[in-house]
Amino acid sequence: MRTFISLLLLTWLSTAASGRGNVIYAGAAWAAIDRGATCEALSRSVRIAAKGKVQASAGFTFSADRRRWGEFHALLRPMPRAGATVMLRIDNQPFLLLSRGNMAWSNGPLQERAIIAALRGANTMSVESRDAGGRSFIDPYSLGGAATAIDAAAATCAGKNR
Repeated sequence: MRTFISLLLLTWLSTAASGRGNVIYAGAAWAAIDRGATCEALSRSVRIAAKGKVQASAGFTFSADRRRWGEFHALLRPMPRAGATVMLRIDNQPFLLLSRGNMAWSNGPLQERAIIAALRGANTMSVESRDAGGRSFIDPYSLGGAATAIDAAAATCAGKNR
């Protein structure tokens, strides 16, 4: 089963990266992609979306100009209802995210460093909110390879700024 999930992830990541970057690391559940001016560590939710539906995904972006350095972003599976909070949970530690439509982001460099630090020793990660009907939804993520993917993305973009 683990091999099957890894193959699904690699297929999804290669599709996401096709024509728009080079895979620099592929782990159990995360990959790092060099897109030229930016590098990303990416994963998808362990909940596989039905065909034709949005696949929840999350990642960290690093830019060669350092304007974005570890910015967390998530594509949410259902569209959150207007005004709903979007929360990233790493183990039991909550991080309130900024959101618009079905996208959510970290809230600046201090939060980004805290998210990455929390993730390094964590067992679980999820993004949570409420849908248009007010029902709670949770997009869970595996953390296998997350720290390595983040480090690979950061190191690749850091090397471009020399």
